Amino acid sequence: MAVVSGTFRMVSEEEQALRAKLEHLTVKDHGPVFRPCDQIPDHTVQKAKDELNETDEKRVSAVKELRGIIKEKADSGDDLAKGVQDTFGDNPDSVLVRFIRARKYEVNRAYELMKGYAGYPGILSSRDKYGRVVLLFNIENWDYEEITFDEILRAYCVILEKLLQNEETQINGFCIIENFKGFTMQQASGIKPTELKKMVDMLQDSFPARFKAVHFIHQPWYFTTTYNVVKPLMKSKLLERVFVHGDELENYFKEFDAEILPSDFDGKGPKYDGKVTATQLFD
Repeated sequence: MAVVSGTFRMVSEEEQALRAKLEHLTVKDHGPVFRPCDQIPDHTVQKAKDELNETDEKRVSAVKELRGIIKEKADSGDDLAKGVQDTFGDNPDSVLVRFIRARKYEVNRAYELMKGYAGYPGILSSRDKYGRVVLLFNIENWDYEEITFDEILRAYCVILEKLLQNEETQINGFCIIENFKGFTMQQASGIKPTELKKMVDMLQDSFPARFKAVHFIHQPWYFTTTYNVVKPLMKSKLLERVFVHGDELENYFKEFDAEILPSDFDGKGPKYDGKVTATQLFD
């Protein structure tokens, strides 16, 4: 006769009842969509326990651990880590819990997700000569194993919504500079066609912003494969606003004053500082 060993936990009748209810829910069992819920329904608390291993004690512990990581990384002097601290350090626990839940209480991965939101995209503190807000994306900084392309798009949406509170920006619009220096084949293969379609939809159909230009610089030869997936999805108007420069930047500098560009985007300014942007954007 086999001997079974291990750790067992008694499941209360209340917990069994909640799990049973999860299998027979209706639309009336859930809270509102467009405002915070006053109280999480008991069956949703049980789902958090089952799917996320969440308890009150674990939630408090995870938030404390995450705050410790935020401070430790920022103290190391890394610019992006300082940006995370400036963006999230003084936020209430409820904001940190969003990231912790999104990564199923793996706190280090929750921190990496925060880096994605703090670091993508960058924003120039000065408008260009057309009055547009300039968004920066340095693909070399993208760890595709920690931050999905879909999560980068979500970060764009959060930041765009904040910037669109300015009426001058609503009128003049945005332009995007994407630096593909360091773009690896692994990164290229990690982007799904469905995610590329989402990006195109955001640029031309589904976000209330005026995207006036997209500039690619320093792209490797295999960038063409990714771009060829996107091109058929783009309307002629957007295609006319896409500029692929490679390493030939003469026309690039006709559009952008080198004085306002950071050094990691071939400008004369200092390297892009995400901490400064985060402070301006979220204070």
